[in-house]
Amino acid sequence: MFNLGYLKRRMGQYAALWVGGFLLSGAAILMGLLAADLIVAIDWVLPVLLGATGLALGVGLVLSLLSAETLGTKLAVLLLAVLLALPLLWAPVSAAVAIAFFADRSIEYSETYAAFQIGVSRVLFPISQAMGQADLFGWVWTAFQWVSTVVGFFSALANIWPAIRRLLGPEPVTEG
Repeated sequence: MFNLGYLKRRMGQYAALWVGGFLLSGAAILMGLLAADLIVAIDWVLPVLLGATGLALGVGLVLSLLSAETLGTKLAVLLLAVLLALPLLWAPVSAAVAIAFFADRSIEYSETYAAFQIGVSRVLFPISQAMGQADLFGWVWTAFQWVSTVVGFFSALANIWPAIRRLLGPEPVTEG
């Protein structure tokens, strides 16, 4: 029904894309600071990386749907892509937010960040209204940021942990 090995590989690719989007966004914004103000650098970098991240997610999804996997596996990959799309897109944005925080600047002056926040609110606001409370949106936005960051962190950790274990060396063998 489900090919768990394939799903695990796709989740590893998701994790690598999340980490790559975060690191590339952060590095590009920091490089952009050499030529422009922080907000201008963010507005240069984020549209490109949001588009590239979305494109990479879409290409991976299409390749999965065209694969020889079972229908159940393809539906699971589709469901995961839908559930994880916003957390994945949050990766480059969270790098910009972190840099703005450490630079003691307000990220809200960025047109791209504002457009991203509006786009996400168009998805999250109907969800908060369906739950019965329109004033719940602020809480939903904050929860989205935290959940996206935690999902990205744990997916990155799961992807990086085997490499860390190899660096630390083999487990000691006890003689018995």
